[in-house]
Amino acid sequence: MTAQEGFAVDPWSVTEHRLDLAQLARSESVFALSNGHIGLRANLDEGEPHGLPGTYLNGVFELRPLPYPEGGYGYPESGQSVINVTNGKLIRLLVDDEPFDLRYGELHGHRRSLDFREGVLRREAEWTSPAGRTIRIRSSRLVSLTQRAIAAVDYEVEAVDGPVRIVLQSELVANEQLPNSDGDPRASAVLEAPLEAEAHHAHGTQGSLVHRTRFSQLRVAVGMDHVIEGPDGVSVTSESRHDQARINVTTVLQPGQRLRMVKFTGYGWSATRSVPAVRDQVEAAITAARYSGWDGLVAEQKAYLDEFWSSSDIEIDGDVELQQAVRFALFHVLQASARSEERAIPAKGLTGPGYDGHSFWDTETFVLPVLTYCLPGAVAQALRWRHSTLPLARERAAQLGLAGAVFPWRTIRGEECSGYWPAGTAAFHIGADIAVAAARYVRVTGDVDFERSYGLELLVETARMWRSLGHHDPTGRFRIEGVTGPDEYSAVADNNVFTNLMAQTNLRAAAEAVGRHQLEAAALGVDTEETAAWRDAAAAMFIPYDEKLGVHPQADGFTDHQLWDFEGTPQEKYPLLLHYPYFDLYRKQVVKQADLVLAMQLRGDAFSAEQKARNFAYYERLTVRDSSLSACTQAVIAAEVGQLDLAYDYTAEAALMDLHDLGGNTRDGLHMASLAGACIALVSGFGGLRDHGTVISFRPRLPAGLVRLAFSMRVRHHLLHVEITHERTDYTLREGDKLRIAHDDEELWVEVGAPVQRPTAVPEASERLPQPPGREPARRTSQAGPTTGSGVSSAEHLPAE
Repeated sequence: MTAQEGFAVDPWSVTEHRLDLAQLARSESVFALSNGHIGLRANLDEGEPHGLPGTYLNGVFELRPLPYPEGGYGYPESGQSVINVTNGKLIRLLVDDEPFDLRYGELHGHRRSLDFREGVLRREAEWTSPAGRTIRIRSSRLVSLTQRAIAAVDYEVEAVDGPVRIVLQSELVANEQLPNSDGDPRASAVLEAPLEAEAHHAHGTQGSLVHRTRFSQLRVAVGMDHVIEGPDGVSVTSESRHDQARINVTTVLQPGQRLRMVKFTGYGWSATRSVPAVRDQVEAAITAARYSGWDGLVAEQKAYLDEFWSSSDIEIDGDVELQQAVRFALFHVLQASARSEERAIPAKGLTGPGYDGHSFWDTETFVLPVLTYCLPGAVAQALRWRHSTLPLARERAAQLGLAGAVFPWRTIRGEECSGYWPAGTAAFHIGADIAVAAARYVRVTGDVDFERSYGLELLVETARMWRSLGHHDPTGRFRIEGVTGPDEYSAVADNNVFTNLMAQTNLRAAAEAVGRHQLEAAALGVDTEETAAWRDAAAAMFIPYDEKLGVHPQADGFTDHQLWDFEGTPQEKYPLLLHYPYFDLYRKQVVKQADLVLAMQLRGDAFSAEQKARNFAYYERLTVRDSSLSACTQAVIAAEVGQLDLAYDYTAEAALMDLHDLGGNTRDGLHMASLAGACIALVSGFGGLRDHGTVISFRPRLPAGLVRLAFSMRVRHHLLHVEITHERTDYTLREGDKLRIAHDDEELWVEVGAPVQRPTAVPEASERLPQPPGREPARRTSQAGPTTGSGVSSAEHLPAE
């Protein structure tokens, strides 16, 4: 099975029509279910065979040491790794004393499907045991978007060709044995037996386990209950021990008879509450789920998703595969964030242990912009989590000799977990990324209470950091030196354009917010002198420019560096970070991921149209896309400068990152930033959405391969629908009263019941820009398939330290 052949193309679902044991881990990520609190990898119900077992709770981690051959001041002392918590998915099946294991006997068919409108993973299988007994299995699994602590499984066994004795063992299992790491530095650190038993219980159809992590001291409780339907004479027994609780169900099925078990599983954790309190919370959640019943949970799930899709769908005509991919993307971004509730949104969501479960700047720069317009409540939750970590960020700033707050490059709870300081400590732009996300949220939603209670302090403390990190040189320019921008193939550079422009936005937004909330700002110790200093720094921000080449260097001196030898770099040496020393990458002109180009996307108001075109052409030939964060940004700017077919190719790469496993590491979890980025590529690229100021603007353009693009977005109390064809663009206000927007620089008022239509411009055709040899994106055709080009996009972020 190739990556492209793995899943059937359908606009509303992902379906796997046969089981490929070699691709199990990848499928477990693709079919993973989550609600932002609980994450279940799509392991088979019976537990084995598996690729990578995984059950995750957002915020539950274990500490691990960060060894340093040579110590240094300010190095983090320990890291944080997401752990595989108690597995409540397991329902083992014995058929006449033989375990149902797909590696043995004869598998006549196996199908799994996830419908994005239903949010339920459905599975069907028919199997003949080595002893010749045939059974059919049907199972459905969900993680509730409405009942935060609940996951449930509906499992049914049917006898086909003769009487058969069936035993179901529904289990909770802690400290599962995990496969050994393959040495990929992007994968999670494997932690053995991180849970210490505190309580266990089983009685009737119920069971529970309570554990505590050994070093981080987090208490985890998991409980289960069951509803069982079958022929007369079904036997039910229960048992428990430290790391296992089990409910045994036994019966004999005649041909055509079925045994059905509905399993309700509840999850909870706390750093402070007692064993009884956490256990009781879980048992109460299970009681509520049993009250709803399986059918009730499914109905709630569908109702939740109906509402989401009615206001957040992105519709595409002309490319069914891309339509499937973008809905897959939206669905998983929703799953990663819907019920995170003041916890981080990790780079992999809760679909796998990649990057140790850490949250990076990806969340604020790629995921939150999408959620701001479709699920703004999740954005407020994510930013409140950042706000809750401010005490740690202030401590880190003081440790580094800076004012304000320094947020971590990678973290779960708020402490810096990167032992590689050129990318970790020096990547100060994360502060501005958070501040800009907060300012965007307030601007789009009008949530003044959030700004007063949370956003203001985030803006103030990050502005203080920038003012202390940078300085005015003798000519009066404000410089920020010795920092690392988004491109991780450059480090500890002076005046990174992205960093400086984002810091400028941060400083201005902080000063403006202080003006709106003077009493609250005074309570934070802000005075007029400090806000004046922020405004002065923003006004004097130094943005390097290479007059000779007519482009912006990524940072001071970047365009003077030696060019990387792209012609002499074989394809098997990508991603470069796994085959070449960083010192060589740092001193050459080679770009891992969009940096200057990302600055043009997020701060397009700081560049002229001619500068954007020249900059994009210059950096296209240097960008190798060894990061999944790059293609979506290149898509946006390619569309803006008129390279529509190239933008189309990059959009597809971002959207298909996991469905086609382009990076070769989907097994470790999905790439949330790339999935969100695919949505950005469509809406901001071909839709031309820009939200730099108070008026949201659009500059629609469509590539030849797409017939129609439509999307909806929430702006304050309005719901705006935008529909783009090659001939015209329609703006329809579905909720609200009237909204001011801009179309190709023309300001318009859109009112409910009065759609506005404008022609869709067609940019002048230009010669396709080249990329580094062998790093061209796969070409798309109007029939929605890749044609030529490598389509390779590899690692994301840095290797695990």
